[in-house]
Amino acid sequence: MTELSREILRDWQVRKTKEQKSRFIAFLQERLPALRIEEGGLPRCRNLVLGDPESADVVFSAHYDTCARLPFPNFITPRNLVIYLLYQLLILLPFFALAALLSILLIRLGVYAPLAFMLSWLLAMAALLYVFLFGPANPHTANDNTSGVLMLCELIGTLSEEERARCAFVFFDHEETGLFGSSRFASQHRKAMKDRLLINFDCVSDGDDILFVQSGKAKRRAGDALAEAFAPSADKRTVITGPLGAFYPSDQVNFRCDVGVAAMQRSRLLGLYMSRIHTARDTVCDERNFSFLVEGVRRFLRLYRP
Repeated sequence: MTELSREILRDWQVRKTKEQKSRFIAFLQERLPALRIEEGGLPRCRNLVLGDPESADVVFSAHYDTCARLPFPNFITPRNLVIYLLYQLLILLPFFALAALLSILLIRLGVYAPLAFMLSWLLAMAALLYVFLFGPANPHTANDNTSGVLMLCELIGTLSEEERARCAFVFFDHEETGLFGSSRFASQHRKAMKDRLLINFDCVSDGDDILFVQSGKAKRRAGDALAEAFAPSADKRTVITGPLGAFYPSDQVNFRCDVGVAAMQRSRLLGLYMSRIHTARDTVCDERNFSFLVEGVRRFLRLYRP
């Protein structure tokens, strides 16, 4: 990895609060002086852009904000939507139980039943938001999404000047709170991003199966070049699918011609899955993934001519 990537992995894994993000932005602009801030929206987003999205052949992206620390992982099974949804419901059960217990308690204290139910659900939803969004920052974010930030830094630091001239790089804000940064960027660059290819890196450092989820438009425009450029290597497998073959919830969904890239683990029962993120166990950063992806991007740029 480049020295910039090593420094970010060592010293800059927490980027959750406004102040933490401001310090990271200042650090990154010191290392990459051409990096500029595109600010605006609600909540106020600070997307970081290098290159010109209006003229680039490809926009590469990743989100730089980080999540709250959770007692359970954000478990993703992109090719098994039923298990994914069941897991999300399982996570919500403690909050449903909290609402029920609060309702019983308030009614016994003499609160009018409809009011007790309303207050209980409001308190339970407030607890849910705090745990998922506003709780203490997770100090370990090697995969989610320090790995995406490192991937962009690796490309910026290793692509030739000619290759970089064909690319733009965007670090999105506020992905963890609801994809707000990428939504803001898509709105700001609506005309340019209507047909422009965007490749988004999210959680790419933990797993030997590299999943590429293409929209229909991306598959038609770049599918053949993508498959050729990212052919499996001796130690990395690739799974390249269209929009109906997998589901991956990240910033690329705000664009029309998009590819989402993530590293996956594999089991016989679940197929492809992602674990450990949003917890203290998010510490895996496999450098081989970056090497595989950087070389694949370079081959892709030689093959892809929009």
